[in-house]
Amino acid sequence: MAPRKEWFGAVGTAAVILLFPLLLSAQSQPPPELKSILDRLDRLEQENRSLAEQVRDLRAQLAAARGETVPASGDANTPTTEERLDIQQQRIEEQAQTKVEASQKFPIRLTGMALFNTFLDSRQNGGVDYPTVAFPTGPGRAGATFRQTIVGLEFHGPQTFWGGTVRGSVFMDFASGASTLSQTMRLRTGSIELDWKTRNILVGVEKPIFNPREPSSLAQVAVSPLTGVGNLWLWVPQVRLEQDVAFGPRAGLRARMGVVETREVGPYETTQLPPGVEAARPALEGRYELFYNLDSDRRLEIAPGFHTSTTHASGFSIPSNLFSLDWLFIPWRAVEFTGAFFNGENVANLGTGAINEGYAVYKNRAWSIDCLGLWGQFTVHAAPRLDVHAFTGRQNYGVRYLSTGDVSRNAMFGANLFYRIAPNVLLGPEFSQLRSIYIGQGVRINNHYDFALAYLF
Repeated sequence: MAPRKEWFGAVGTAAVILLFPLLLSAQSQPPPELKSILDRLDRLEQENRSLAEQVRDLRAQLAAARGETVPASGDANTPTTEERLDIQQQRIEEQAQTKVEASQKFPIRLTGMALFNTFLDSRQNGGVDYPTVAFPTGPGRAGATFRQTIVGLEFHGPQTFWGGTVRGSVFMDFASGASTLSQTMRLRTGSIELDWKTRNILVGVEKPIFNPREPSSLAQVAVSPLTGVGNLWLWVPQVRLEQDVAFGPRAGLRARMGVVETREVGPYETTQLPPGVEAARPALEGRYELFYNLDSDRRLEIAPGFHTSTTHASGFSIPSNLFSLDWLFIPWRAVEFTGAFFNGENVANLGTGAINEGYAVYKNRAWSIDCLGLWGQFTVHAAPRLDVHAFTGRQNYGVRYLSTGDVSRNAMFGANLFYRIAPNVLLGPEFSQLRSIYIGQGVRINNHYDFALAYLF
């Protein structure tokens, strides 16, 4: 930009030099001709000033695009190199005063969600904020809570062997208290990961390896959405290995396999004294995600998976096995369809909620109880600030070893909105209906209405 400014100045100077002889002879010219020459000089000078102002404006726009600052008074006040270094040092010191710093000097970031919920439950809610089964009795209730707030730390460590990097996270909430005066903090998930270009090793507490997906909800956060109606989510200790394989620029495979620690529970029912149960057992799990990018906006993912372990209770070895399948399909930029399916036996050690029907013990014999689950969610990105989610889920239990009054089927459907009133502030109204079928006693129904306000940080 500076050469252009010098060129404009040179044009003005040349014009004055060319017209200078005319000025010397102006005294011998008639007054009207002299006035015409002076008018032309005034116009040239005004045009020169206008061009100089345009040059300054262009320089300012270019500096703004680069994130620089141009003094309004011109080049004479432009900061020197030493002044620029002083300014940068002051900015660095200001950032150092506001960041979260670890004792080992590696980067660490505070993240999470401050979440306020107000809710209304119809009858048969069992006295809980968001029931996972419709109970036979119970009056309607309403309330509000801040206990689903999540606080997390994410960290990135130094480079490790073979060019890998270290990262991880810890997330907590306040949902373990039994009353409004005892909302204590609890661990949700946590991990330490070693990352390479196509390989990852994780140790920590996470969702089961075969089921990483979950629906979107601001109403059900203390437990994973659609708990008891198709979503086996229980956070379990695990060690897993992940390997990526590319099948070209658009397709690939992401394979995960590892060992998890299950949380074993007692039997569904027993005719003898409660048997001794090993509280934790190892399990082998895997998941193999195939993906294909149709283009930059459309994508398809489909992933089969498995779980296998053995429950030890009262001298019995009871198998726990399942096959799973989860998916994500984005046919257009504004539409997503995701979900998961499983079919297996004795899966109570992988999910939580009011239903506990994993295995049965009768007369010194033990049986695994069959279970099948399915959930799906349809998402529409209706506007830049608005997402609409419609979801449903269902979980069936084999009735061979169940009795009258037991839940044989649990189902839910509902919908919610995520509306951003600011880049990091969400409003989330939600409605859901839970339908539980009891053997010999019919259907029990619970309606849940929730309004959430979330501040992401």
